[in-house]
Amino acid sequence: MDIHELGEVSAEDVAKAHLADLEAQEKYGVNYLKYWVNENCGKVFCLVEAPNAEAAHSCHREAHGLVARKIIEIQPELADGFLGDVQTNAAGAAILPGGETDARDPGIRTVLFTDIVESTTLTQSLGDEAAMELLDLHNTVVRNALADLGGREVKHTGDGIMASFVSAAGAVRSAIQIQRELAKHAQANPQRPLKVRVGAAAGEPVEQHNDLFGSTVQLAARLCAHAQPEQILVTNAIAELCLGKGLQFEDLGEVVLKGFGYPVRAHAAAWKQAAI
Repeated sequence: MDIHELGEVSAEDVAKAHLADLEAQEKYGVNYLKYWVNENCGKVFCLVEAPNAEAAHSCHREAHGLVARKIIEIQPELADGFLGDVQTNAAGAAILPGGETDARDPGIRTVLFTDIVESTTLTQSLGDEAAMELLDLHNTVVRNALADLGGREVKHTGDGIMASFVSAAGAVRSAIQIQRELAKHAQANPQRPLKVRVGAAAGEPVEQHNDLFGSTVQLAARLCAHAQPEQILVTNAIAELCLGKGLQFEDLGEVVLKGFGYPVRAHAAAWKQAAI
């Protein structure tokens, strides 16, 4: 995947550049599959099959001269996990799921983590079989919420699940559904409650550390680890993306997270009374 920072750029300009890539790609043994346009940020992300980065650079250079600022190697399943197997319009631009041909997907994704509270203690106190039953309950509740609200499971972390959403509001509503379902279980099974933490962050496909959604993933994971049991912690960006969506947040101010050299403004999503 390559990332372009083009400043002021129109979707039409990008469409013309992509067609030029398609005309030149055979010469360099590459295959440009689709692209994401973030017009607000002046960024374009291209998904390409290529023998090496230089081949992709050479194709861009000959086709239109718009050489990518950065190219990272990713596995196809990783791209599908985070970005989804999105459809494209006639110009090759990724479009939002269920959207019209002009509803271009900007490539922004919300990454969400769940984490079972004191999972090791649960195993020691309840035994392997009972603890596995609770893990299965967690998996079912989380996967149902993902299915209901447009999330994609990226991977299981052992005591939690990592997921990706096109919609920030969908991610928050999914987290709310998870906490509510587990609260119902705790009320019906007071001897075997299951509590989770949830953390979420939103970002662009390529950020740093030569990884797809590198710092966004790290931030979501750190927020999840920082959250209290039954709490949903999200970034300031997610709270802003959810304005007008009927969701409520408590501004917690800046928090210090391991691995981040600067404080991060966090918000706690209200879930007990929220209308989702």
